[in-house]
Amino acid sequence: MLSSALPDFPWDLLEPAKAKAAAHPDGLVDLSVGTPVDPVPALIRQALTDASDAPGYPLTAGTPALRAAIADWFRRSCNASGRLGVLPTIGSKELVAWLPTLLGVRPGDTVVIPSVCYPTYEVGVQLAGADVVRSDSLAALGPAPVKMIWINSPSNPTGQVLPTAHLRKVVAWARERGAVVVSDECYHSLGWETRPVSVLDDEVTGGDYTGVLAVHSLSKRSNLAGYRAGYLGGDPALVAELLAVRKHAGMIVPAPVQAAMVAALGDEAHVAAQRELYAARRDLLRTALTKAGFEISHSEAGLYLWSTRGEDCWQTVDWLAGHGILAAPGVFYGPAAIQHVRVALTATDERVAAAVARLT
Repeated sequence: MLSSALPDFPWDLLEPAKAKAAAHPDGLVDLSVGTPVDPVPALIRQALTDASDAPGYPLTAGTPALRAAIADWFRRSCNASGRLGVLPTIGSKELVAWLPTLLGVRPGDTVVIPSVCYPTYEVGVQLAGADVVRSDSLAALGPAPVKMIWINSPSNPTGQVLPTAHLRKVVAWARERGAVVVSDECYHSLGWETRPVSVLDDEVTGGDYTGVLAVHSLSKRSNLAGYRAGYLGGDPALVAELLAVRKHAGMIVPAPVQAAMVAALGDEAHVAAQRELYAARRDLLRTALTKAGFEISHSEAGLYLWSTRGEDCWQTVDWLAGHGILAAPGVFYGPAAIQHVRVALTATDERVAAAVARLT
């Protein structure tokens, strides 16, 4: 069975800590998963409702209005002026898991992923039957051929932002070797101390997207995790290949969700309002964690505080659970993260206040 070749689902391993945290007299504060808790903006819900009479099959490529909205957003928000291929996806996790397979990665091929990263990158390589290498250094990879390289900026879980010069080096390195660069940029709208730069930015690629794709999502910026609304942009030839395969596989974003995506991509006011909520929660949690003896690493963008007490991450998870707080152990994201935990900002103001009180 295919599932037997995959690792255990990480969050299943958190159940004992979750039970311990839930036993707290004031209840559980779950900061382990980056799932939005605030309402879906009214204009997006209205667009979904208005498009709900959708008896026919939607377009895998997306409606003309959606394709235009995605392309316009890349131009405005990512400084991408070249000719883009764009495609809506059923959230971003589905795409991450199946992208190696859809791009023709096969057994014997090598895919590079960050040393500390979202677990689904590795799962996607395993589904393709290929070999995975964890590395943040291009020099360390040597001359062996590479089929595909994942980068993630802002990073989940660390919140690190890759600078423009590094992105240029990755693209140049990959093009010399005929590898595809895929940049996961789902937290692009949530820069705090540093402005995130897209791999499609003119300062990186100069409008030439050959061999380059950028993955984005409306889950975080627009509270649409429940809508499964993702999209990608980049090399028109690669996007055309993905579209051809996804048509056969029935990987189609529902028509009402496509309409909701158009509304979400065309409005930045709701994004700014949501950023303010997260900024306030971030300041409170960061201060409380520091006072409680934690050191915060990176975390200059995104929805997480990458935190350590200088001990095994499971000890930290247990310590937090004793205070009724659930965090994600760093080992979920790679062996190099054994001493960190990921603390999410995605809790209500009331639950964040409860966590702060318990920590301080």
